[in-house]
Amino acid sequence: MAPIPGSGLAKGLAVTLRTMTRKSVTEQYPDAQPELAPRTRGVIGLFEENCTVCMLCARECPDWCIYIDSHKETVPAATPGGRERSRNVLDRFAIDFSLCMYCGICIEVCPFDALFWSPEFEYAETDIHELTHERDKLREWMWTVPEPPALDPGAEEPKELAAARKAAEKLAAAEQLAAEERAAAERHAAADRPAPEEPAAGRSATGQPAAGDRPDGTRGDGKPAAGGPPAGEPPAGPGSPDERSSGEGGTA
Repeated sequence: MAPIPGSGLAKGLAVTLRTMTRKSVTEQYPDAQPELAPRTRGVIGLFEENCTVCMLCARECPDWCIYIDSHKETVPAATPGGRERSRNVLDRFAIDFSLCMYCGICIEVCPFDALFWSPEFEYAETDIHELTHERDKLREWMWTVPEPPALDPGAEEPKELAAARKAAEKLAAAEQLAAEERAAAERHAAADRPAPEEPAAGRSATGQPAAGDRPDGTRGDGKPAAGGPPAGEPPAGPGSPDERSSGEGGTA
């Protein structure tokens, strides 16, 4: 059956009429920010502390839009007699977003989680040369990276968390064992130490009169010292009444 002339035009007008009857939805950008999906590929952020300058992201980039410069530094030995080591220090990390195709290969192949997707998309420039962003700008975008989604309640625990927990428990057990050994050593040392001898009554450990005893036989608190006369009585001496009376009786 031959098509009716003008049927295609009628179908097109029908679609137009249906669309005209619907309520239009207009994003009020830039007054209102759009609601982006959690995994939006806006821009790439750099977490510089995790970068080891392995160059894997630059080698795997299909557009060769990642530029990395570094130099080597010598790290002194951590222990006496050990050997020095060398490490790579990052000097430059730049991405040319005029060439980037947002494939995400660099993020996937990074072995140390130094690159992340950020939902930021407002980085248009009037000059194409300004689309090459250095590591300072990439680090600023790092703080806009959203948190990863929570795991499912029945999901298996990540291996990294299990390994970190085992290492923490092992370290805590070692510290507790060391503390118990130190406490036992202190107890043994205290048991082997000889007890000090107690000084005699009225004498100090050096054999001198006890501190606080006065020549009159009393202590600083007014009480009679050990071996002294009762409180209130003068000490016996050459000039005491008892001695004079005994002397007089002897002469009589």
